[in-house]
Amino acid sequence: MKKYNKRREALVYHAKPMPGKIAVVPTKKYATQRDLALAYSPGVAEPCLEIARDIENVYKYTAKGNLVAVISNGTAVLGLGDIGPEASKPVMEGKGLLFKIFAGIDVFDIEVGTKDVDAFIETVKNIAPTFGGINLEDIAAPEAFEIERRLKEELDIPVMHDDQHGTAIISAAALLNALEIADKKIEEVRIVISGAGAAAVSCTRLYKAFGARNENIVMLDSKGVIRKDREVLSKEKDEFATHRKIDTLDEAMKDADVFVGLSIADIVSQEMVQSMAKDPIVFAMANPDPEIAYDLACDARKDIIMATGRSDHPNQVNNVLGFPFIFRGALDVRATGINEEMKMAAVKALAQLAKEPVPEQVNIAYGETRFTFGRDYIIPKPFDPRLITKVPPAVAKAAMESGIAQEPIKDWDAYEDALLERLGEDNKIVRLLLDRARLDPKRIVFAESDQLDVLKAAQIVHDEGIAIPVLLGNRDVILELKEEIDFDADVEIIDPKSKEQLDQVSKYAEIYWKTRKRKGITLFDAKKLLRQRDYFAAMMVSEGDAHGMLSGHSRSYPSVVKPLLEVIGPAKGVQKVAACNLMITSRGPLFLADTSINIDPTARELANIAHMTATTVKMFGLEPVVAMTSYANFGSSGNERATKVGEAVAYLHRFHPDLIVDGEVQADFALNRKMLQSKFPFSKLAGKKVNTLVFSNIDSANITYKMVKELEKADNIGPIMLGMRKPVHILQLGASVDEIVSMAAIAVIDAQKKEKHGM
Repeated sequence: MKKYNKRREALVYHAKPMPGKIAVVPTKKYATQRDLALAYSPGVAEPCLEIARDIENVYKYTAKGNLVAVISNGTAVLGLGDIGPEASKPVMEGKGLLFKIFAGIDVFDIEVGTKDVDAFIETVKNIAPTFGGINLEDIAAPEAFEIERRLKEELDIPVMHDDQHGTAIISAAALLNALEIADKKIEEVRIVISGAGAAAVSCTRLYKAFGARNENIVMLDSKGVIRKDREVLSKEKDEFATHRKIDTLDEAMKDADVFVGLSIADIVSQEMVQSMAKDPIVFAMANPDPEIAYDLACDARKDIIMATGRSDHPNQVNNVLGFPFIFRGALDVRATGINEEMKMAAVKALAQLAKEPVPEQVNIAYGETRFTFGRDYIIPKPFDPRLITKVPPAVAKAAMESGIAQEPIKDWDAYEDALLERLGEDNKIVRLLLDRARLDPKRIVFAESDQLDVLKAAQIVHDEGIAIPVLLGNRDVILELKEEIDFDADVEIIDPKSKEQLDQVSKYAEIYWKTRKRKGITLFDAKKLLRQRDYFAAMMVSEGDAHGMLSGHSRSYPSVVKPLLEVIGPAKGVQKVAACNLMITSRGPLFLADTSINIDPTARELANIAHMTATTVKMFGLEPVVAMTSYANFGSSGNERATKVGEAVAYLHRFHPDLIVDGEVQADFALNRKMLQSKFPFSKLAGKKVNTLVFSNIDSANITYKMVKELEKADNIGPIMLGMRKPVHILQLGASVDEIVSMAAIAVIDAQKKEKHGM
């Protein structure tokens, strides 16, 4: 994976369109004077009085129960050190963003301007009534130990220092599974811990809670092995000091079963790994560069079980697997703390999840045929959608069983449903899309690279390893724009109108003419057309000189689609191509079809559009739940505009019985599960969350997707071409940079799929 070192992009990301990464969003109506009178004076007095009568009512009438404070004094920020509270704020906001997107938890980030332990603790205690939980972050050791200990003792809400316990919980789950694979017992293995900071101490304590023995543990700091005979030892280091007469990491590694790195890069050699016991377990978790590179470690020992903190190798130890879900479970039972039982429950839940069959969505996202429990899969992936329904319930049950839950859960099925609703899908699908493209990037032609936004998108897909861009357009303009945006990579540039491309134009024109000569096209016409960028780009894809193409940012849809249909055409067996748009809405991803091609499709054409759209939905790792929409519901109208939808549904039920599809149905019923269940319980859609709408004509489809885009400010991916022989896709006019990047990923994944199936 390419290192992210684009300073200017990072700064622009944090500054535009508004500074920061999180914001406060109203959760109640506020449109009328009545709404405002209820929200504030005089109506607000009533919940105030109820809380004054019983303080527990604060959870009933305010957001406290779903609000966590992410608090730091900026003394140990990432690998940047003591940079101060203000400089730590972007990190704290980022942590808040992760809480929200992974577990639906709201966050206020609090940066405290003191290094004094007592003052810090007093500050947190004074603001604690606002929050349902406290997440301590990036606080230097040893002060972090005392701060967390005292706050846990003195507050009656969940408190956790994630730098300590997040890594501990995730790595402990990985360790339990690694030991199972290696057929070793935690009570017997020799463990080397490189690092003696907050995370290392917490990890080692948790390993001990699962059975690791002090006499089998060797911990090292910057001075070497921490031994009992060292003159000055902190309380934490004394806890893990060894009686063994060894001084170096090299000595400690001999015959060790487990190495856990929480220190600095490149301190472990291949010789050290080779000196370890049979089936060595190496967790090199220094970030961004581990204690030993993944490839070097695996080359050193074929029997190794290896984990790092990086996403570009198997077995990523990532804190995001833990803290959102631990706090979710703790908040949902109103736990008075986060105790050892809850942390151990999270460990066991994560370890068990890695042994269960992996959803297809996860396999697709990471480009695997199937993840299976083993040396390269000892811990769940961060984007595994099951995390939200496995870890919080385990944590909540542990809180209840250990007696610190104030609101025990009684209906676990309802709780799981609530977790799924809270999670949503939102932009996770975009992240999965980009990650999957990165696994096998393809050559994608950007046919309008002399447009600034298109070039910016090409720069991003190049820098992020999403695709290999080919820049098509006016060379001089492209070079000028590249310099303007600091796009200094050596990327192929093609200008179809330049003298350098005359031979290629002639070659492509000859091929094109042979296919169109009986359709009124002369060779002269063909050469003229092939100097146009869309014809040239399409021929590049058709002839295998590129894997896919994007166009349409600056020109009308009809003018772009015509060359693609003429040069590429439909795939084998496809009578009519179609298009769908993916809208990233507040209720999750929503696919809409046919938005761009077929004006008034027949019943059979509608059925084919629905089937092609469902296939595309599966490409995103989702199970398609398809509503065939109309102004009527299930035969309530005899008009042909409604009956053709019913005929299409009948065809699909007969020839594709496994597809979850039904209609004709009005859009509000399709999107409202309760209403549909109540009125039409016989429907195949009853009780299910519809994620795909197929419309009876282009008017309704096109108008709907554009209304959703503008009214909801929903991100839009599309139009995604369906049924084409090659991966060619059309951008909407004026598409944003992010939308173009997403479409590039679509083109790459489309190419991956067609390559896999020999298309």
